[in-house]
Amino acid sequence: MAEPVERVELLEQALPDQVTATVHVRRITMQPNVAAGPHHHNGPVFGTIEVGSVVFQVGGGPEAILHAGDVFYEPADVVIDRFDATSDGATFLGYFLSGPGEAPVLTPGAPTV
Repeated sequence: MAEPVERVELLEQALPDQVTATVHVRRITMQPNVAAGPHHHNGPVFGTIEVGSVVFQVGGGPEAILHAGDVFYEPADVVIDRFDATSDGATFLGYFLSGPGEAPVLTPGAPTV
């Protein structure tokens, strides 16, 4: 007999230096073959692919294809080399953590910190 509730941990990410005052949750849709280009965020971003798929690469690490149901983490002030919709396009939920008095910011290119 199946349990009435099943819990599966998909991601555990320590944030030892993060002071979070606000979490902004956004649904973002990318048309097929749209490339976000190298960028970085001023706070950590977590997300879940809802529909479609993306090519994902962080800080010069390996590329991965994320599909519907996959989760991701983008650390603050680290270049996101690729977050590119495939030919399917993609819709994802992004959870943007912000400190007191801050709003989420996406900046093209590498951080200058």
